[in-house]
Amino acid sequence: MTTMVAEDSGGATEYILHHQTFLSNKAPHGIVDFSVVNYDTVFFSVLLAAVFFGLFWLVARKATAGVPGKVQNFVELIVSFVDTQVRDTFHGSSRLIAPLALTIFCWVWLFNFMDLVPVDLLPWAARGAGLEHLKVVPSTDLNATFALSLTVFVLIIFYSVKMKGLVGFVSEFVLQPFRVKNVFLQIPLSLVNLVLESVTFLARPVSLALRLYGNLYAGEMIFLLLAALTLSVGFENLHSVGGAVGTVLGVIAQAILGFIWAGFHVLIITLQAFIFMVLTIVYLSMAHEHH
Repeated sequence: MTTMVAEDSGGATEYILHHQTFLSNKAPHGIVDFSVVNYDTVFFSVLLAAVFFGLFWLVARKATAGVPGKVQNFVELIVSFVDTQVRDTFHGSSRLIAPLALTIFCWVWLFNFMDLVPVDLLPWAARGAGLEHLKVVPSTDLNATFALSLTVFVLIIFYSVKMKGLVGFVSEFVLQPFRVKNVFLQIPLSLVNLVLESVTFLARPVSLALRLYGNLYAGEMIFLLLAALTLSVGFENLHSVGGAVGTVLGVIAQAILGFIWAGFHVLIITLQAFIFMVLTIVYLSMAHEHH
């Protein structure tokens, strides 16, 4: 992967911190601050959603029964792949699960794919438009990953109540895993069950959000470190032959490392989108099951 040299670099630390800063309405106060809006995350999330919807809509509109074109063949491959995962994992009956799984897989993959864009390209263009900061990977924002996971969490609760009823849904928290016939003994055990099941239940959206965020944040950090190393190879030594050769070799080495990591990162972004989709299907399948 290649990177563009930043116009002004005040050291690797400052360079990385600058790229890790969101375009927000204000600086956050504390770990959780719901008054902060990251405009770059919102912009790229909506933009990528439009790209996904527009591509699939155009392919569906121009689909032919004969030999499909390359784009139609690619879209049909993705749809068939997701449909297979849903059929193998989800054992209930719902018209929402397959479209939801397809949307999650494609949208999250597009989120992650933005990490392969040269780290200085879009921020440099934004600086030319008067924007000081710009983060282009929505999945490196906890707000975006938690928004996705909490949406899935709401659907889990909705289908659990719909399929099992409110009493059945609550009974899973107070009667599992410890259930006895003695009513007086069941009361204290129900409190223990409630704590155990609540932790497991609430861990679902947290694990979904943090897994996606952590992997993409680490991947972005590696790209930034490679870019920072490229910027620090010593361009001031170009006036001498030895310094010029060393600088050129350093840049080539960093470019090779970047391309190798980019190739490996393609697998990571696909795997993370796949895991998010499969866990969503599994959780919704569990919500449809009766115990």
